[in-house]
Amino acid sequence: MKILALDVGQKRIGVATCDKLEIAATPYSVVKAGKTAIDEVVKILEKEEVEYIVIGLPVSFDGKERESCERARFFKNELEKKTNLPIEFVDEKFTSKIAENSLIEAGMRRENRKNVIDAVAASIILRGFLDQRRIQKELRKEN
Repeated sequence: MKILALDVGQKRIGVATCDKLEIAATPYSVVKAGKTAIDEVVKILEKEEVEYIVIGLPVSFDGKERESCERARFFKNELEKKTNLPIEFVDEKFTSKIAENSLIEAGMRRENRKNVIDAVAASIILRGFLDQRRIQKELRKEN
């Protein structure tokens, strides 16, 4: 199934997709947050023939939802007005930090990192979601 993941931020929205076999989670693009963001994401959904959407929900360690969670929930609500695709929230703890560290390790300069970090974070969100789906499928087979 073709799945798209979103890392919704205040300034940018990271986008990642996977192949139909759900093997590779790949950074796709970064969409500027704002009035046209929903329409930009809808264009990507159509172009990539996406069947399912996951959105990172940045719940804090104490379990409280702060402003960033409100932003993700608002984005989901607005996106639901434009598409009938199923949308699910997934935990996104540490994804931006992991993305930044991986880009630093790869030798990417700071000024270049800000252009891709959100898409890389979205791919990490998607990779975690795909791993979870695979494990759940395997557990169902065993039972």
